[in-house]
Amino acid sequence: MLAGCAGDPPPVGSAPNSPVTALEALPRPEAGDVVRSTRLAFVGPFSELRVEVFGVPDMQRDVMTDGEGNFSFPLVGTVAAAGKTLNDVSEDIRARLAGRYIRDPQVTVNFKSSTNPLAVQSLAVTVDGQVNRAGAYPVVGRVTLMRAVALAGGVNEFAKLEDVVVFRNVGAKQYVGIYNLQAIRRGNYSDPEIFPNDVVIVGDSPARRQFKDILQVVPAFLSPLILLVREL
Repeated sequence: MLAGCAGDPPPVGSAPNSPVTALEALPRPEAGDVVRSTRLAFVGPFSELRVEVFGVPDMQRDVMTDGEGNFSFPLVGTVAAAGKTLNDVSEDIRARLAGRYIRDPQVTVNFKSSTNPLAVQSLAVTVDGQVNRAGAYPVVGRVTLMRAVALAGGVNEFAKLEDVVVFRNVGAKQYVGIYNLQAIRRGNYSDPEIFPNDVVIVGDSPARRQFKDILQVVPAFLSPLILLVREL
């Protein structure tokens, strides 16, 4: 049975009405992909922030968001910052202070970093799905798929190890790679490298369900499935 699975997969891209093209591997991102990604930076779990209310020394402090991207601030209470820009967080705090505590508060929020905060945020991989600590994690040195999952605290009890999806934008194209962590652990194929701005989803993801008809005939156990999904 395994010998039969080891054969070449069918030419997915040439199938009638196929919306995708099969490739041998995920292409490496280009330098321009990182540059484009630095236009906006979003707050996530464990982000270090500097919050300042002009003219109020007691309300100038460093904070760190928790695992869900929240933090507490005096007179405001809990601020849900995950997925918001710095301007969004500033406006949220300003609106809660205005009128009740300070007539016209001027609030600034910045990433607490000695380097360009937008660049720092861009050099990260996002790990989501059935992991213990979903979030964005810095890509320092060479990071593989197994390492990225480990940075997110490993998989939880509901994870499907055969359902691990990696999204990657290269140039004007979007790619998706579907991997099996059990197969990687067993040495059936190598642990793929992960790059900044990749999105890793562990579990029964919508991306895998979208390609369920293709997956029925592709030997995902002995090789990953790499697809060119669409032009951006």
